[in-house]
Amino acid sequence: MAGGVSQQRTTAVDFWFDPLCPWAWITSRWMHEAAQVRPVVARWHVMSLAVLNEDKVEISDSYREWLTTAWGPVRVCIAAARIHGDAVLGGLYSAIGTRLHVGKEPNEIATLEAALADVGLDPALAAAAASTEHDEELRASHARAMELVGTDVGTPVVAFDGAAFFGPVVTPIPRGEAAGALWDAVHQIAKVDGFFEL
Repeated sequence: MAGGVSQQRTTAVDFWFDPLCPWAWITSRWMHEAAQVRPVVARWHVMSLAVLNEDKVEISDSYREWLTTAWGPVRVCIAAARIHGDAVLGGLYSAIGTRLHVGKEPNEIATLEAALADVGLDPALAAAAASTEHDEELRASHARAMELVGTDVGTPVVAFDGAAFFGPVVTPIPRGEAAGALWDAVHQIAKVDGFFEL
């Protein structure tokens, strides 16, 4: 690793995502890239754009309609984590995101079933997409992120070393050493007392 980073302590990053958000997807891929060249490990958590925006009146009708489709993937993630633990979230998020954002597959039960199968989980868990059974846990996971950054944000929410913020929002996905350089910058900025948002 460049710059002697193998001697540095590993930083655990708590990363809250909504699988439908394309910006969170790009940032999550940056996290994966950064972990290849820096001592960083992500711990994945679910937040929900549907929950975040459910009481907001200023959003457009088209966005509000889109949000009705956002419940399914987050519910499936929460259901999987309830049974198998949060450790499955990283792989499941990657599988769902690859199908939705890279493969441009429709956000429907069949896609969620296939994503679950991709990571060795029971495709029957996709039934949770249409159920409110795990919504209390979903809201609790979402609330943990909001407690750190407030509700005037989007996804992702990133937290490490006592700092938490919305973002970074980037495009395209930084790769290799470029991903490491962005991590270095974010890590340094997060040390600034009172820093709030990227």
